[in-house]
Amino acid sequence: MIIQHFTDNDLYKFSVMHAIQKLYPWSYVKYAFTNRGDTEFPEGFAERMKEEVALMANLKLTPEEKKYIEKKCYFFNPVFIDFLEGYRYDPSEVQIIQNGGELKVVIEGYWFRTVLWEVPLMAIISELYFKMMGIVPKDIEEKAIVKAKALTEMAADYSDFGTRRRFSFEVQDRVVGALQANSGDRFKGTSNVYLAMKYNTIPIGTMPHEWFMYHGAIFGYRSANIKGLEAWVDVYDGSLGIALTDTYTTDSFFSSFSLKQAKLFDGVRHDSGDPLYFADKAIKFYEENRIDPTSKTLVFSDSLNLETVRQIKGHIAGRIHDTYGIGTFFSNDVGAKALNMVIKLTDVKADKKDMEYLKAVKLSDVEGKHTGDEKEIDLSLRTLGLI
Repeated sequence: MIIQHFTDNDLYKFSVMHAIQKLYPWSYVKYAFTNRGDTEFPEGFAERMKEEVALMANLKLTPEEKKYIEKKCYFFNPVFIDFLEGYRYDPSEVQIIQNGGELKVVIEGYWFRTVLWEVPLMAIISELYFKMMGIVPKDIEEKAIVKAKALTEMAADYSDFGTRRRFSFEVQDRVVGALQANSGDRFKGTSNVYLAMKYNTIPIGTMPHEWFMYHGAIFGYRSANIKGLEAWVDVYDGSLGIALTDTYTTDSFFSSFSLKQAKLFDGVRHDSGDPLYFADKAIKFYEENRIDPTSKTLVFSDSLNLETVRQIKGHIAGRIHDTYGIGTFFSNDVGAKALNMVIKLTDVKADKKDMEYLKAVKLSDVEGKHTGDEKEIDLSLRTLGLI
């Protein structure tokens, strides 16, 4: 069984689940798997994956996990934590089909329930693929220790963001242990709630793209960032205060980011495009709004490695507080080529009874990497004046 713990999932899935449950409990959605790297999956993969998904119905929050969440996730109310204790995965929400080497995965159901599937499904796909291909990981701790020491020497605050595309749970577990043991106070935590509990560190994460994608589909693209941020504040009252910027491009985000929100949110996160351009734009935005940039945080989380972190730190040079969420470079740098894949929100309804789905799309700061229905992408680009 690949997913053996209910909290073997990223914090942001639980945080957005909490927000959905409070604000949009009737919303009904679809997610879909996108195989960006055109990986050919081996014969029988879908059947093995279905077995793994079926086993997830047995997962439940343990007393130890509940106690940890109550202690560390102070931003969750007790009603939500009790809800998690009673939550069970429903495998009927997941459809898995294989045609030759092509894999199709679709998730459908109430948003507050289906939101938890994305990360464990991607972890299953990745680990099962390497297992069926007979690939064995190499130099797990050795590489992690080198990276931990290099990041510490750079004075880089960083966290592990590697759950979704990890080689395996065992690899991520061993890497997180090595990072924590060799980084002093530079290692700030992990997005994986179970591993954060195991290593007595901080679970890291705030809001995902799907939060803004939903608001864009329901309320319109000009309102998506504003509406999404205001809704987040309604739920968290200033906690989990790092704003994600690139769902509808960073330029569009900063054009709608208000002084009120800029002062309320602790900082912003970069997840696509040129990180140096992003840093300059964010710092300029704060300065123009008479906010001391050194009082804010930039979180970088786009395909990071030692060299990119070094470049960003050199460019920022103390102008603003920086921290780094590093994923595949930690959890899948063991001699295999990581799978290039995503699971994204594709269709939404404000209520299950609504006749038709609305399309949900994500734009990118990288040309050609927009995600979703092509006609809806064109509409969103035109609405935002991006073409």
